[in-house]
Amino acid sequence: MASLLSMTTCCEFFQRRCKLLPVKPSPRPYHHGNLRQALLRAAETALESGGVQDLSLRELSRELGVSHASPQRHFATRQDLIDALAIMGFERLGAVMAKAAAARTQDFNSRLTKAAFAYVGFALKHPALFALMYEAKRRPGMRPELRTALISAFSHIPGILKEGQQSGKIVPGDPDRLALTLGAALHGLVAMSIEGKIKGAPLKTIVPETVQHLLHGLSTTKS
Repeated sequence: MASLLSMTTCCEFFQRRCKLLPVKPSPRPYHHGNLRQALLRAAETALESGGVQDLSLRELSRELGVSHASPQRHFATRQDLIDALAIMGFERLGAVMAKAAAARTQDFNSRLTKAAFAYVGFALKHPALFALMYEAKRRPGMRPELRTALISAFSHIPGILKEGQQSGKIVPGDPDRLALTLGAALHGLVAMSIEGKIKGAPLKTIVPETVQHLLHGLSTTKS
């Protein structure tokens, strides 16, 4: 009987003791499907709504319901996340430019105009991402994967211009240098449009006019 009472007393003591001890919350699980892609999607949304200054790995972790340490498996620093966004942006831009450049059934002028529209359309649809991409482009010490995505994205217009040269429609010269002239003009149109400085004519009219002005200057048969 004494032994039984002793065991009962011990059980009551440990029950009371457990009630007094604080219970540590279990850490939030890491599992979130594809966390890297989820972070990039959430970061892009934050970027477009508030700008690059609103990008925070801690805030994104809270939003996605994972621990603050979880994103470090994919992005050790905030800059890693920004670089990944830039790479994603150039890959997307490259995809829309490739689709425009692949329209082999269209003539040279139409393909170049379509590629120009693809560039301008992407920039105006994703203005904050586009700005971040160009900021990453100017930063020294560019990562190899970022450089690869950038070069791929901007390879399509020079490719179209080279075909125009091969068919004798435009003057010879370095296609990359010729594409730089068109790119500067299109980038200027994007900046002016974002700033509200283009009035009275829609871009669907201005972009083809810009391409035609360039092609007239490069044409082998001036009229």
